Amino acid sequence: MASSSNSKKYYHVFLSFRGADVRKNFLSHLYAALDQKGLNTFMDDEELRKGEEISPALMRAIEDSRIAIIIFSKNYASSRWCLEELAKIMECKERDGLIVFPVFYKVEPREVRTGRESYRRAIAKHESKFGKNSEKVKKWKKALSKASNLSGWDLKNRYEEGLIQSIVKELSIHLSRRPLYVTKYLVDVESRVQKLIWLSQNESAGSDVLMIGLWGPGGIGKTTIARALFNAIEKQFQGCSFLERVRERSNLSDGLVALQKQLLSEILLHKELTVYGVGGGISLIRDRLCRKKVLLVLDDVDEMDQLDALAGKGDWFGKGSRIIVTTRDKHLLTSNGINCMYEVEKLGYYEARVLFSQHAFPNGKSVEIRRDLIDRALYYANGLPLALEVLGSSLCDRNEAAWESALHKLSKSPDKTINKVLKTSFDGLDENERNIFLNIACFFKGKRIEYIKEVLDDCGFDTTIGIEILIERSLIKNYHGALQMHDLIQLMGKDIANQEDHKNPGKHSRLWLFEDVEDVLCADLGTDAIQAIVLDLSTPKKMTISPDAFTKMKMLRMLILHEVHISSQGPIRLPNALRCLEWPNAPNLEFGPGPKKLVKLHFRNSLTKQLGGNYPNLKSIKFIDCNSLASIPDFSSAPNLESLYILRCESLEEVDQSIGYLGKLKLLEILYCSNLRIFPNTLKTKSLQELHLCGCCKLEKCPDIPEKMEHLRDFDIESTAIKELPASIENLVSVEIIRLAFCKNLMRLPSSIQKLKNLRDLNLLGCSNLAMFPKILEDSIDPENDVGLPSLRCLDLSASNLSEAEFLENAFSFPKLMNLFLSNNKLTHLPTSINNYDNWKDVFVYSRNQSKGVSVADVSSPKKVDILVNGREMPEWILPCEEDSVSFMVPPDLSDKFLGLAFCFILGQYENSLFGIDVTIFVNGKKKYWDSKHVPPTESDHVSLVYIPSVHIRGEEKPLQDDWTHIQVCFFRAFAKKRGFRLICEQQEDDLRVRFPTPSADGNNLEFQGKILEGIQLRKKSPGN
Repeated sequence: MASSSNSKKYYHVFLSFRGADVRKNFLSHLYAALDQKGLNTFMDDEELRKGEEISPALMRAIEDSRIAIIIFSKNYASSRWCLEELAKIMECKERDGLIVFPVFYKVEPREVRTGRESYRRAIAKHESKFGKNSEKVKKWKKALSKASNLSGWDLKNRYEEGLIQSIVKELSIHLSRRPLYVTKYLVDVESRVQKLIWLSQNESAGSDVLMIGLWGPGGIGKTTIARALFNAIEKQFQGCSFLERVRERSNLSDGLVALQKQLLSEILLHKELTVYGVGGGISLIRDRLCRKKVLLVLDDVDEMDQLDALAGKGDWFGKGSRIIVTTRDKHLLTSNGINCMYEVEKLGYYEARVLFSQHAFPNGKSVEIRRDLIDRALYYANGLPLALEVLGSSLCDRNEAAWESALHKLSKSPDKTINKVLKTSFDGLDENERNIFLNIACFFKGKRIEYIKEVLDDCGFDTTIGIEILIERSLIKNYHGALQMHDLIQLMGKDIANQEDHKNPGKHSRLWLFEDVEDVLCADLGTDAIQAIVLDLSTPKKMTISPDAFTKMKMLRMLILHEVHISSQGPIRLPNALRCLEWPNAPNLEFGPGPKKLVKLHFRNSLTKQLGGNYPNLKSIKFIDCNSLASIPDFSSAPNLESLYILRCESLEEVDQSIGYLGKLKLLEILYCSNLRIFPNTLKTKSLQELHLCGCCKLEKCPDIPEKMEHLRDFDIESTAIKELPASIENLVSVEIIRLAFCKNLMRLPSSIQKLKNLRDLNLLGCSNLAMFPKILEDSIDPENDVGLPSLRCLDLSASNLSEAEFLENAFSFPKLMNLFLSNNKLTHLPTSINNYDNWKDVFVYSRNQSKGVSVADVSSPKKVDILVNGREMPEWILPCEEDSVSFMVPPDLSDKFLGLAFCFILGQYENSLFGIDVTIFVNGKKKYWDSKHVPPTESDHVSLVYIPSVHIRGEEKPLQDDWTHIQVCFFRAFAKKRGFRLICEQQEDDLRVRFPTPSADGNNLEFQGKILEGIQLRKKSPGN
């Protein structure tokens, strides 16, 4: 980087001048003053100015200087030497960051800037000699213009001595700014600095004060990037200060005051100001720096009071100032209103390998180290620059055996230097966040965030805010819903847990290694220090323990054992303090007397037969494949239960009546428990949102619902033995889905089902004894009351026992019905609502709403309709077609007004499997619609009727005003006996105004009114159709 190379320049100052004008007066005095200050200044002599071209020595001198002073005098521009020097100086300014100051000696700046007086005459002479369009003269004029616009000094109305003092003072300021040491090896730093510069330029206008935040974990390279950025831009500011280790230094006595003093001293060029306290320091900073354009870096900030004392909100400083803050805590930045933030990411594989190799193999030393060992080291460091540097240096000049040993050691315990840096973030956490971090590090890295929150909330932690803080402190990250952390941060967390008593795992707060758990449980080493045991093994393991192995763990609150098969001579006794229990394949368990703190209980393949006791805090129960479980006991002592989930517990016969009275129960799922016979007769669970009893094939009675249930949305009792629904079903006022499929004993539905105004999906598939669907009738008590199922979209009555469909006759009973399935019933003819054009249109095209005796048709919310029903003939209003595609022309006045398109198939008997029909619609040759319709096995011929609203066909394309619209419908895989279609318009007679094109002469295309139509080629009827 240009700024970092400035310290290697040989000359402090390069003087560019016209000797005849200034050499024997002003120049000699300026040179002497600079020399007296100890500044190494280049001032050429006449010997270097011989010949036509500027000498290479002068060129090198300019390149090797940190500052250039251009003394514009009366005859400066008359010298081509001076102009060549000037062009070179401006080139170095642009390319290398050379600092340039103009001095206007007895000339007006505007003379130089706009080419007046002597400068105009000098340029004219050069143009006369070299040509007006000479590239050389153009270069000189450009350099004059740029240099004269720079900030500098004007001798006008000043004494030369005073001007020289001002120049020397300003140069001393600039030369006192030494570039900060960045790092020995720069890898991927320059690109990040350029990104930050770009970010700062785009986030703020040049005159605005901007605060920039760099955040990331310890060791990621925040300070390195901040130093490099400081070096790259510090010349743009009137004053600069880089305050390192703010967190560490502010904790010392008067630490913030000392930092304030340093800030003032560095920006005000070592002026010693007395600061009596933090408040006084704030006042001084605001007073002295409010008009200065400053660059301030606050490195490693971790508390708001540090920002408040050193920078405030940034408005203490002059226009164009930049305040850069590095921190591990993102929330610190956002809470201070710093919106321009840059997250420092770890290095990619290639950059990490380069940085590691520079430290492990310095000076390109060739050491024979196996590739797999290098990859193991890179995997360990995982892109963290600090780890790459420390590990690379520690392995430098070591042989393969030493590499093997060192990497094996690091896999068990972290490097102390790296760990010390990373642990700083942990030390700054509160107790709640520390515990959450250690639990994630030891148990839950890579787990879904919802699961982690659930478990840790159950254990009494404030998890939501805790996870947010850990993310803001760069200790964890949310990757697509899973919590991840750097491997070294995880290792640091595990090391903290292990340090509690390194040699005795029984005194650790957390156990996650099978060997440690086995030692503690089998050797009875448990103590009240143990708070959590979590095993999630990749391969199952076994152990045998004493029934009392857990009794000494009085503080155990989390026990999660996956793929661990534990046996014991008797029931294993668990401590009452336990809050979260997940134990697949658990043996018989029991708790001690008295209330339990258990919040979550999840078993799979457990030997538990019955769960009894007092559980006032219990929220979630899950039993899966627990074939010894015979009953769900009285849970009146568990008033906080929110979720009860039981799956495939084949011995379960009874669920206690108390379950029906749990006021906080939200989820009640008992699925495929084939022997369940007894279930609560009454449900008063007002918080219930989902009730699923699917697959409980011996359950004969549906519970009564005596009171309104405002929250239940999903009611599923598929494949049960229930014979009827209670009339009180009407109290499910918010239910949206009712599943009764394959309830083969169900014989009737109560008429009260019509009062379910929010019901969207009613599934009665396979209810083979259901002979009638209740006809929707007006309420005789309240004739103005709206009737029907106004929200119903899908009604499946396939494979029922229906012989008629009178319930469809009322057009306003199902105003939103879109999917009607009546296949495999005993219907002998098509329902009138389908066969009759007007009835079908009323039920399925329009949304019919009846209120206070008035029926209103509405097409503003078009609906796609799918109907499947027994039958051998298409509805009488469908127009038959013989081929696998049909083309027709829509007249101009209907092109943007037709409602939709209906098409129909007569399907033969297919008993074995699903089959599909693909429908594609082209409009004026462009594909506008595609769908694949799947048809279930049928025992006889069936009518499939589909309606597609025009909005799905036309899309956003406007039809041509003066032309017919060509619509082509193609049926693929249409194994149908018959097929047909119809355009649907508001006026029935308009449906039939379509015209049909004729085949072209070659028989491969269609033409209409003498024009070949765009579209796919004609399709003949599929063989075998």
